[in-house]
Amino acid sequence: MYMTKRTKWIGFLFVIPFLVSFLIFWLTPLLYGVWISLHDFRLSVGNNGFVGLKNYADILTPDTLYNNVFMNSLKNTLMFIVLSVPPLILISLGLALLIDNLPKRLKTFFRTVFFLSYAISVTAVSALYLWLFGANGGFINNLLLNTGVISSPINWTGDQPYAWFVIVIATVWWTIGFNMLLFVNALDEVDPNLYEAADLDGASSWNKFRYITLPDIRNISIFVMITTVIASFNLYGQSLLITRGGPGQSTSSLIMGIHATVFGNNQLGVGSAMALLMGLIMMVITGVQYWMSYRTNKEETERGKSEKKRFTRATNVGPTNVSSRPATTIEKKERKVT
Repeated sequence: MYMTKRTKWIGFLFVIPFLVSFLIFWLTPLLYGVWISLHDFRLSVGNNGFVGLKNYADILTPDTLYNNVFMNSLKNTLMFIVLSVPPLILISLGLALLIDNLPKRLKTFFRTVFFLSYAISVTAVSALYLWLFGANGGFINNLLLNTGVISSPINWTGDQPYAWFVIVIATVWWTIGFNMLLFVNALDEVDPNLYEAADLDGASSWNKFRYITLPDIRNISIFVMITTVIASFNLYGQSLLITRGGPGQSTSSLIMGIHATVFGNNQLGVGSAMALLMGLIMMVITGVQYWMSYRTNKEETERGKSEKKRFTRATNVGPTNVSSRPATTIEKKERKVT
């Protein structure tokens, strides 16, 4: 059935608002940022003229001021990604598996409870963890001192590796509810008949998780991994409010480095170039993750097809040969019942 011209125009009219929003709020700022990055643009005096790729050269030339700021901030951001992404994925998946086995009412209750932290602002989260891990009078230090675990207070937010520990713990507690909710919804879509068949064959819990659960939630797992990496690249509030980028700029993120370049050094052009390089790095990492997931899915699909063909050939026997092939576990159970 072919669409009429009127139907096509109606569909186009529905697309127009999203297209306009895309042009105004995404494409136009991006192009303006590219334009600024090619100029000597300062907040105080405005545009001082076209400089081409000089801002990018200043960032990428070793041992220059802006190179040191960018590379140190990039290193710190990558460190945060390495430390935070695994627990954000694994702990949220573990919570989802626990919640998935609860009765329906309890499942709804705990799903809501764990998601509530995600609705809290970063300012409130930072204030909470500054109270918990404060060097003087913090709850954790008082607890450890009173129980004799430590003899002197620990400077949780002023010394390494404690500073990264506090930031990662705060981030995991704050944002884990989002990933957990995605995993819970993915687990709801797994066919329960697969688990019943596995139980009949005597499969262990680990084998059911490995061969049924993980393959069925592979797509959402890849989505969670990519979005978590992208979100971790945007580290800003936790470092700014909990450690102020310290000690010694060791927790200063890329966004903090860009902020310091623009508002501290009055270099909007260099800051725009840093932001575009940050976006390019995120695109490369995301592209690599998509490529790896595509290869994995392709290999799994080909392996599944070959195993299916092998199984079909093994079981494709005539009526006279049925008794000669080994009985499956389900057939043995049926024979016992009869």
